[in-house]
Amino acid sequence: MQRIVTAELDLELAASIDLIFQITAAQYTPVVTENLTFSQGERVYTPIEIIDQTGSRLHRFRGEPGALAVRYDAVVDAQPTSRPTSDLEAVTYLRPSRYAQSDEVFSQARRQFRGLAGAELVAAVTDFVAGAVAYTPGLSLGTDSAVTTLMTGQGVCRDFAHLVIALLRAMDVPARYTACYAPGLEPMDFHAVAEAYLDGTWYVIDATRLADRRSLVRIATGRDAADCAFLSYHGGNLTLDRMRVDAWVAPTEAPAPTAPDDFTSLVQLA
Repeated sequence: MQRIVTAELDLELAASIDLIFQITAAQYTPVVTENLTFSQGERVYTPIEIIDQTGSRLHRFRGEPGALAVRYDAVVDAQPTSRPTSDLEAVTYLRPSRYAQSDEVFSQARRQFRGLAGAELVAAVTDFVAGAVAYTPGLSLGTDSAVTTLMTGQGVCRDFAHLVIALLRAMDVPARYTACYAPGLEPMDFHAVAEAYLDGTWYVIDATRLADRRSLVRIATGRDAADCAFLSYHGGNLTLDRMRVDAWVAPTEAPAPTAPDDFTSLVQLA
């Protein structure tokens, strides 16, 4: 299964700014073709690529004042085998983090999911978040956390992911945040899901149930959204004038029929 992903961002830089983007497919993704450009009129920037310990690719450069056009497109092949996870990573994803405060939801998690473990626990947490949170674009803030989402009962994909992560960590299951391209997502945007570590393997959880987990393309992985922002900047101001994200499964001559994602089975996102 090949997937085609694109991202277009138009920004207005008010000053000389240090820019860091995370919009490309992650390091271990089987990319067939890929194009990434940062242009400002006749000027084309060549970023420094930084790859973190999870394989997330960061592209950094200093942009000058004016209009900046960011364009990315890639064709991605079938998913590869996941890379090994170190003991340090597993421990890191057990700890509370800025947006996934597992220590603050500990008591509720222990009461609600008492006696559950493994795949049964993951399914129970997924069902709870899917039922307790309403998907409400435009009503949540970038500073909202798992605790906020639990209190308000509303949010977008990042909020669903943070709550899943916090509850799983409270139940001693390593859990992490993943930004991705999601073919079929409606409304289309950069998407966020959670991953749970069971028996040496990471399994993807999407409590929004808005996209088929088997078609996702990994962009960035971290403790929470703070590690996976598609854009961060330092030293000046900017305006994001336009953003367009798209992702779809490439048509084939003879597509094999597949059942819809049931969102309960264990699925890997490599």
